[in-house]
Amino acid sequence: MIVRISAENQYRLDDEVLARVNELDNAAVAAVDAGDRDAFHHNFNELLALVRSKGTPLHDDDLSVSDVILPPDDLSFEEAGQEFTGEGLIPD
Repeated sequence: MIVRISAENQYRLDDEVLARVNELDNAAVAAVDAGDRDAFHHNFNELLALVRSKGTPLHDDDLSVSDVILPPDDLSFEEAGQEFTGEGLIPD
C-alpha cells in the first residue's frame, strides 16, 4: 500500500504494518466521534509516526498513485471531524 502524508512524502507500507495502521485510523475516528481531542491527537500522531518509521519513502520522481492520503500533522481537531468519519481514511 502506498500512503501519502499531505505536504510531506509518499511511503510504501508492507502488509504486516497495515493492521496496526487500520487500528490507529479506527481509534482516531472513535476519538473524533467521542469528542476526545487528546485521544484523537495521540492516535493520529502515532499513525503518522508509524507510517514514517515503518514505511519506505518513495523517490520524488516516483509517480505511483497513493492508495491513502493522510492529512498533514498540523491537522486541527475541528478539521479532523471532516476527515475521520465512518470507516476512516483507511477502509476496512
